[in-house]
Amino acid sequence: KAAKTQVARLEQLRKNRDGGKAKAALERLEQVAQTEENTVPAILGCVENYCTLGEISQVFRGVFGEQEGTLSF
Repeated sequence: KAAKTQVARLEQLRKNRDGGKAKAALERLEQVAQTEENTVPAILGCVENYCTLGEISQVFRGVFGEQEGTLSF
């Protein structure tokens, strides 16, 4: 039940936000992530425009890829 509730909340969030602003914020994050510029302001822009953690993470995966394997310390 908790998963269904969370999915419904996520769908409602995406429905009610300004999709154009969210898309622009994610595109800005992608641009910034490809430079040496600080990504925090762009991330905050995404959050302020109701982008999800998954969407923000997907931008970073697209720019930097995914780590394979495990780290050992």
